[in-house]
Amino acid sequence: MDVLGLDVMGLDLWQVIVILLAGFWAGTINTVVGSGTLVTFPVLVAMGFPPVTAQMSNAMGLVAAGVSGVFGFRRELAASRAVLPTLTIASLAGGLVGAFLLMVLPEEVFGIAAPILIAVAISFVVFQPALSRWVRRRKAGEDHTEEPETPTGPVSPVLWALIFAAGIYGGYFVAAQGVLLLGIMGVFLSGALVYANAIKTWLSLAVNLIAAVSYLIFAFDRIDWRAVLLIAVSSMIGASLGAKIGRRIKPFWLRVVIVIVGVAGLVNLAWPLVFGG
Repeated sequence: MDVLGLDVMGLDLWQVIVILLAGFWAGTINTVVGSGTLVTFPVLVAMGFPPVTAQMSNAMGLVAAGVSGVFGFRRELAASRAVLPTLTIASLAGGLVGAFLLMVLPEEVFGIAAPILIAVAISFVVFQPALSRWVRRRKAGEDHTEEPETPTGPVSPVLWALIFAAGIYGGYFVAAQGVLLLGIMGVFLSGALVYANAIKTWLSLAVNLIAAVSYLIFAFDRIDWRAVLLIAVSSMIGASLGAKIGRRIKPFWLRVVIVIVGVAGLVNLAWPLVFGG
């Protein structure tokens, strides 16, 4: 259907508007609570994009928002240089493995895995407040100084392995990897929570970047550049305004939107598997 006779890049105008709104909201959410992919990925699938194409295009489009987020944490990242290179290698390696799995496994496998992964990601989002409170209490119990403690090395093998595993998850299905990373570092990384949040933003970007490069080299024909462009522009704007919007909207309501859209996407993907149509 061509609404009002308007067609943009082979999409109806209403589809372009919906994708732009989803990208903007995802950029905003990623700045405040994370898990914006649970908005953009289901929307792309609902607009008719094949699931693997939607995943690849979404991950590439959200790189712009990731760059904006990292820039905002540049001071905390500079103070985290004792652990950042080692953790970055773990994320890049894991992201490469995850992207490889997405490209080489049959699309039917992702069609089955995507609803499961969305359910896992939704559970991360739902339990994120409790996880964050637990991490804060743990940090408060360890920190006996007035000044925030910066992360110190060396990185333990357990932390490296868990960051690597999170990278595989993020390279295959990016949704809620930030929540997963924050939970891991809250337990296994020294330092105040603000540094873990900054490192989480950096590592998420690293995974998206290595995945994007992999798609460009090995799966160029499966990328939909319309989705990449629309999400890149709108998510970057959303990320830049996220802090201001986040001050006015309680994270609870942002999280409610994530869960609602995520559940809608879960039903949309799971329905054909369960009912065969």
